[in-house]
Amino acid sequence: MVERPRPQPVDVKVGELTPNSRAVNVVAKAVSKGEVRSTTSGRDYTAHKVADVLVGDETGCVYLNLWDDNIDKVKEGDILKIKNGYVNLFRGNMRLNIGRYGSFEVVTEPDIKEVNTENNLSSKVYEQERRFGGGYGRGRGGGGYGGRRGGYGDRRRDDYQRGRY
Repeated sequence: MVERPRPQPVDVKVGELTPNSRAVNVVAKAVSKGEVRSTTSGRDYTAHKVADVLVGDETGCVYLNLWDDNIDKVKEGDILKIKNGYVNLFRGNMRLNIGRYGSFEVVTEPDIKEVNTENNLSSKVYEQERRFGGGYGRGRGGGGYGGRRGGYGDRRRDDYQRGRY
């Protein structure tokens, strides 16, 4: 498998984030920390903890997802320097993530005195793009049961379209 080169991270303000933001460096203040929730990984079915932290600067705020050991590293009022973060949509709302290739640290400079909580990017609902695949067969060769063209579901659909039902 050929590995694609990773984009170089760019410095952005919170208000400049979009649902497609990738490889971003953000300095933001932790405004509030939500409840810690337990969840199960969809990849390997292991148990994890996750918490949402509202972070922001003078241009806006967004929820940052923190997982497992990172949750206890952040408290309200901390200034976070997030390196190589990315944005995804969770139930149509933007979330800032650190991810496998990113990192963060608690810093003292620059001091962020005011956070623009009026411009909460996570409260806006965005249309989520449909993922490829889905339905029977997961996008490999079409419908039917079992994911093969010419499967039972395709035959029924074809018969229906020809008026046989």
